[in-house]
Amino acid sequence: MKREHYIPFDKEFLLEEQLAEYAGDEKQIEDFKKLFDIIEHYFHYEAFNLIRNLKQNYALFDPDIHPKEREAFVGKSDFSLFKETLFKVLDRGNYKRVNQETLDDAFQDSDLIGLKLAIDLDAYKEYGIFVRGQHTAKEKVSKFFFWKKEIEIEYYDRVMIYLNYHDADYYKEKKSRSNKMPIDPSAIVLKIFKRVPKNDLETIFPNAIPMMSTTDKLLLWVPGLVGGISLLSAKVIPALIKMQSAVESGETIDLLNSKTSLNQGLIALGILGAYLFRQYNNFVNKKIKYSKMLSDSLYFKNLGNNSGAFYSLLNSSEEEVLKETILAYSFLNRSETPLTEEELDHQIESWFKTKHNTDLDFDVKDALQKLKNSGLASETNGKWEVIPLDKALIRIDEIWDGVFDYNQLVTD
Repeated sequence: MKREHYIPFDKEFLLEEQLAEYAGDEKQIEDFKKLFDIIEHYFHYEAFNLIRNLKQNYALFDPDIHPKEREAFVGKSDFSLFKETLFKVLDRGNYKRVNQETLDDAFQDSDLIGLKLAIDLDAYKEYGIFVRGQHTAKEKVSKFFFWKKEIEIEYYDRVMIYLNYHDADYYKEKKSRSNKMPIDPSAIVLKIFKRVPKNDLETIFPNAIPMMSTTDKLLLWVPGLVGGISLLSAKVIPALIKMQSAVESGETIDLLNSKTSLNQGLIALGILGAYLFRQYNNFVNKKIKYSKMLSDSLYFKNLGNNSGAFYSLLNSSEEEVLKETILAYSFLNRSETPLTEEELDHQIESWFKTKHNTDLDFDVKDALQKLKNSGLASETNGKWEVIPLDKALIRIDEIWDGVFDYNQLVTD
């Protein structure tokens, strides 16, 4: 499993962990709490500005807004700016875009439902799936007949799907019926889910249609054709021909043998029919299972839709930036000597591995850049150091005070 930047621990937990490192120095503990608090508020303010930007530039493409209300945003909503800001928020929240190869693998394989899904990707002008956090869990899946096998399934902790629909002219040209469209043309759909199997990513597409796999078709049609033709030619048809010939020639019919042979053939055909029905019923049960999975995803696993998804994304983005920044500051502040970027990165990653048995790729570049931009850290000859806690509080307070600079000098 590839290491990722995502830190799978709550910000309050990490705060307590860092405070424990200052045990015995009450002044340092109190100052660190204050620094954490004011940095958190500042990043929350940044997030507020981002969500306001997102909502305004998304309004024209929001399928949940009434068409008349949407018209007011013509010329005000900028698609390019919306997309740029959205992807920025996803990156800050340590979401990674799923590449086409991984998506193709998901289309081919299925861990839980064992069902082939047909998806018309041409229905979208653009689409993308972004994921964050991974874990594995053991699940029991049905195999041959009544046998169940326990397998290890890889899950994504968070998944966001981005769907940009074509305009109305495209669907008109393709002769798509508008009443069959699940959403308005030109709309952009956003959905966030939790705990989605890696090999079942295709289930979150709204136009996924269950189809019979090649195996399902072979199990249904091959035995049916071979068995049916064999039984008809060996039992049923000869018996019927023999009985017909006897009637036409006036010969005495051996009813007992003829009926026995005919009954045996019909019983065999009945058994074959029951087998075929069972195979088709298996496919129907898979479709029901898929519908149940889809229902659970929409009801229990869905964390946000369209503009409502912004709050979940901004919250995760805000927390990730806060955790990275405060960890980088804490480790540099406790270091007796300045550290290189690589040394700091190694110390933090080793701390997670040793203390919490977590293997992650700490985003040291982004954390150091945040500290530098805020004036809390500086670099000299490739070595990084931070200003002491008491001075850091003054510096970050100055930044916060400058956010709402509404005071004006009044002259008499």
